[in-house]
Amino acid sequence: MITVKCFARYRALLGFSDLELPTPATLGELLADPRFATLPKDALLAVNQSFADRTTPLKDGDEVALMPPVSGG
Repeated sequence: MITVKCFARYRALLGFSDLELPTPATLGELLADPRFATLPKDALLAVNQSFADRTTPLKDGDEVALMPPVSGG
């Protein structure tokens, strides 16, 4: 199993803050799940607290974080 954590406005957008799912082969396969259909393409992705892209492999016990892009000045 992997744990998916949503931060900031993605909690309301996706309807959960934490979710446990069976382990897919890659982050892209995870995000192909219909529960993530409304996730914007510019979402920041992390696996085990390191930024990742959709080709990142996943393994049992990983933690995936979904975060909105940040801006500031």
